[in-house]
Amino acid sequence: MTGPWVGTEMLHRGAEAVVHAGSWMGREAILKQREPRTWRHPDLDARLTKSRMSAEVRLLRRLHLHGSPVPELLAVDSSAGWMVTSRVPGGPLFEHLRNGGEASMLEDLGATIRTIHEAGISHGDLTTHNILWDDEGGLSIIDFGLAQITEDLEPMGLDLQVLNECLKASHPSIEGAIDRVISGYLSKGGEDVVARFNDIRGRVRYHG
Repeated sequence: MTGPWVGTEMLHRGAEAVVHAGSWMGREAILKQREPRTWRHPDLDARLTKSRMSAEVRLLRRLHLHGSPVPELLAVDSSAGWMVTSRVPGGPLFEHLRNGGEASMLEDLGATIRTIHEAGISHGDLTTHNILWDDEGGLSIIDFGLAQITEDLEPMGLDLQVLNECLKASHPSIEGAIDRVISGYLSKGGEDVVARFNDIRGRVRYHG
């Protein structure tokens, strides 16, 4: 990729995309480039890449207009499979909590998740790796590659269950972590989503 993008480092190579840090027209930014899937027919791969990138763009625009703390979309080429977003301050909440950082933001995290669900969007991969924390800027949510626009309670409840499992597995020393998240979530409503989360959690325990 050329033009106003200046790359500085690769941050992450995932199953679907490579993420780079750099600048866009002098502004700190993130470039997400979807990788070709060589095992798929090229025409099918191109259509799927364009469709998924377009969907993620719609989600980010919707959330930005809703006032949710997510990266701002700066540029996109869905056909080529790349997008540039603003680089939000902070580091992964995972690292902050694992390094003994204060967990007082968990109530705020619940309220933040509720704003995303209020916009009719489920995240799809809500772990502490995809939540950023900055001591001054607060919380931000990133990586909406698996997100969807939905009014269905099940994927929203699953967001909370994924986060619950992450908190138990990665941050077991934080007492009552998910209860603190749920308290913040309920401060903005969402009793029906929490009820579905509790139903999902009960199913997991039963089958586990």
